[in-house]
Amino acid sequence: MLNYIWLTLLVVGILAAIGKDLTTPRESGDAARFPTLQAVTNQGIVESAKTAVTLSIGLIGIMALWLGVMRVAEQAGLIAKVASLVKPLMSRLFPDVPPDHPAMGAMLMNISANMLGLMNAATPLGLKAMEELNKLNKKLGTATDAMCTFLVINTSNVQLIPATVIAIRASAGSANPTEILGPAIVATTLSTVIGVIVVKALGRLRFYREQEESVKQA
Repeated sequence: MLNYIWLTLLVVGILAAIGKDLTTPRESGDAARFPTLQAVTNQGIVESAKTAVTLSIGLIGIMALWLGVMRVAEQAGLIAKVASLVKPLMSRLFPDVPPDHPAMGAMLMNISANMLGLMNAATPLGLKAMEELNKLNKKLGTATDAMCTFLVINTSNVQLIPATVIAIRASAGSANPTEILGPAIVATTLSTVIGVIVVKALGRLRFYREQEESVKQA
C-alpha cells in the first residue's frame, strides 16, 4: 500500500508541475520549456535526496547515544517498572484481553518501550502483540476492539523521551535540543487520550456493535 501511495504522490507532483508549465506563459528568452518540472526533478528530488543522506549521517551519533542510554535503562529493568505501573490501566482499556494472556505482556512492553523512545525495540513487540491479539479474534481479517485500541495507542503513544526528535534537533544545530521534552509529553498525552476516547466512542456505535454480535454468533 505504501508503494502505491508514494507512487501516487510522485506522479501527482510531476503532473502538477507539467500542468503549471503548460498554463503559464513563457517569458521571452526563456529557453526552458518546462522550468517547473525541471525544478521539481533536478532541484526538488535530487536536493531532497542529498539532504536526507546528510541528515541521516548527522543522526548517527546522537541516536547511538540515546539508544545506548535507553538500552542501559532496559537492562536495568526500567521498562519492566513502567510496564508494571501501566498494567492496571491496560486492564481497563482492554477488557476483552485476559490479564495473563501473552498479548497483554507484549502490549505492555511495546507501550513502555515507545514511552522511553526505544522505537527499534518497540516495533517487534508491537507486531508480537498484534499476532497474539489475532489469536483471540473469532473472525480473522476483521479487527477487534482490542486491536483497534492498541493500534491507536501505539500510533499516538505518550513520549517521555522523544529521542528521534531530539536527535533531529541536535543534528540541525539546535542550541537546546532537549527543550522539546515538555511540549512532546503534553502533545503525545493529549493525542493518546483523544485517540482512545474516539476509538471507544466509535466502538459503541450501533453499526460496529451489530458487526461484533454477528462475529460472536458466527
